[in-house]
Amino acid sequence: MSKFNSGKAQAAVFSPVTTEANPTGLTHEGAPGYVRDAKGELFLLAISNMVGEDTFYEKAGARDERFRALVHQVAVEDVDWMSRFLPWLRGTANMRSAPVVAALESVRARLAAGLHGGNRELVDGVLQRADEPGEALAYWTSRYGRTIPKPVKRGVADAVRRLYSERNLAKYDSDSKGFRFGDVVDLVHPAPHADKVSWQGDLFAHALDRRHGRDKPIPEALRMLRARAELLALPVGERRAVLSEPERLAAAGITWEALAGWLQGPMDAQAWEAILPSMGYMANLRNLRNFDEAGISDEVANGVIAKLSDPDEVARSRQLPFRFYSAYQAAPSLRWGYALDKALSLATQNVPTFGGRTLVLVDTSASMSGGAISARSTVTPVQAAALFGVTLAAKGEQVDLCGFADGVFLHKINAGASVLKEVGRFCGRIGEVGHGTQIAESIRRTYQGHDRVVILSDMQTMNGYGGNVTEAVPKHIPMYGFNLQGYRHAAMPTGKANRHEFGGMSDATFKLIPLLERGNSAGWPF
Repeated sequence: MSKFNSGKAQAAVFSPVTTEANPTGLTHEGAPGYVRDAKGELFLLAISNMVGEDTFYEKAGARDERFRALVHQVAVEDVDWMSRFLPWLRGTANMRSAPVVAALESVRARLAAGLHGGNRELVDGVLQRADEPGEALAYWTSRYGRTIPKPVKRGVADAVRRLYSERNLAKYDSDSKGFRFGDVVDLVHPAPHADKVSWQGDLFAHALDRRHGRDKPIPEALRMLRARAELLALPVGERRAVLSEPERLAAAGITWEALAGWLQGPMDAQAWEAILPSMGYMANLRNLRNFDEAGISDEVANGVIAKLSDPDEVARSRQLPFRFYSAYQAAPSLRWGYALDKALSLATQNVPTFGGRTLVLVDTSASMSGGAISARSTVTPVQAAALFGVTLAAKGEQVDLCGFADGVFLHKINAGASVLKEVGRFCGRIGEVGHGTQIAESIRRTYQGHDRVVILSDMQTMNGYGGNVTEAVPKHIPMYGFNLQGYRHAAMPTGKANRHEFGGMSDATFKLIPLLERGNSAGWPF
């Protein structure tokens, strides 16, 4: 009798987030909890960590300290892994604060351990927007004082040379910042970039003059800032006439935020239509309600719609998928709906299309619905989970989408339905089946011979309901946990034996699932 060479023989596959085989901890709801290795725990925490924000089970201070401790450990043990992870975290997973904090804490830990190679590059690699050099220095000095190590200064200086421009100075340099552009230049002493010598040295000098209140003329090389100064000097009564010259506003680097104060009058349709040609993607997305309330014309609105749904624009914008749901909720007009639906589809293109039968379970418990993702957002973790769950259901061949807490509900989606509309309808059912987290029992109630199970949750299951999560379906059935919060303990052993865990606020890690489905082991997505 053959023990191994049977018709059901399959190659074992492995995924990167691995846990211990037997539980040694507890989930926050008291069920057996599996400890991940340091990289796996850091990975899941970083891709969902807004930094400085409370979550349902963790206060900001404790969560941030756990994050720092993991960063310190991994940065010392494997800087090559960290040097690949952090740029991916910033550029592909689209997280902002977490990679900045992780880069700085990595350098601190490595210097304390006497490790000097690669530290400058860690800092430079995560600073991708012109306000982030100031963010980095503000974090360091608020935590460790004004003595800044050379690798941090040099990494910030490298980023300054890439990022500081006339337009960015006009957009981001203001009295509201603790570290203005001039402060950054003062501290890190960047030399002008080789390709920008003709004007960047003048820009650095002008940033210092602005910061220190020196009344010097703007250098001739800084044409945009000179044009901006001319507009700012216009008498208030003459400013509205400039709205008929949108190209003049663009040439002066006037943003929509600056325009309202400069006009000293209402942002009506004329004002919005004048500034729209120079507005970026995020600015369009967050102002749809304002466009409607101001009454911009259908012709102008069609230009906004085209931009919102353009694949290249969506890719460049690097918006997290839940931003489109926020915009959809905020916009009073239906005219934006199709564009936002298309943009969301583009922003979730890594969500796989499954063949066969798939069970998708979205956690609607209190820990997922009890607070927003961040203080600046109205979106909750359950809404982000529902967005991915509905997207999976809309793409798959035969998908049973269920919400679960103490009980379960089946949520049917018709072919061709709007994902955004269905997310709203799904979220309208939160509380329908209680507020606990019974993962294993919910799987047992809904599993009916499906080819795979996907769980979108914070994975903090309760003890004593349905037994062990990993045994809720047969061993040969793949189970994918998609973790929205990155708490310390896992609800099931992962990394092998058809039990895998991913997560985050973007679709970036979903692309690992098709590799596993094809029988290939999946490494880190960077």
